[in-house]
Amino acid sequence: MTVETLKRHVVAVTERVAGKPLDEALDRFLNETFPPESETFQGLAAACRAGMEEGWLGEREHGGIRFGRPIKPSEETAGFSVDVVRYKDLAGPHHAHPKGEIDLILPIDPDAEFDGRGEGWLVYAPGTAHHPTISGGEAIVLYLLPDGEIAFTKR
Repeated sequence: MTVETLKRHVVAVTERVAGKPLDEALDRFLNETFPPESETFQGLAAACRAGMEEGWLGEREHGGIRFGRPIKPSEETAGFSVDVVRYKDLAGPHHAHPKGEIDLILPIDPDAEFDGRGEGWLVYAPGTAHHPTISGGEAIVLYLLPDGEIAFTKR
């Protein structure tokens, strides 16, 4: 597995969501089009898990959170960046999504949830904000950010 393998799977998703509003309809679309048993979802999951194990993902660590941005926004990814984060039973730093956020949730522990959702997709609309929270165990979350935009807040 390599970053290029991950990018190939990401592009399979971003080419289908390019130009669509980040909203509840997109959340449903992703969960119906790329469910956990789909080839694309499985490819993303395998690349994320291998990348974390092999160290080319999550190369940074702070406060029990492993993270990194292996893919910057580009035409190839329809302007989305890719961040991948691994953490367990904690809330990450508060931030806002100026243009929205698409999350792929990959539980490592069977009961792990991200912001109350288990394995699958979660879409945040532009202008939303949160403390990204893992509960019930450990998980990897892949974040697709339009134009790579994220706004960390000081609290």
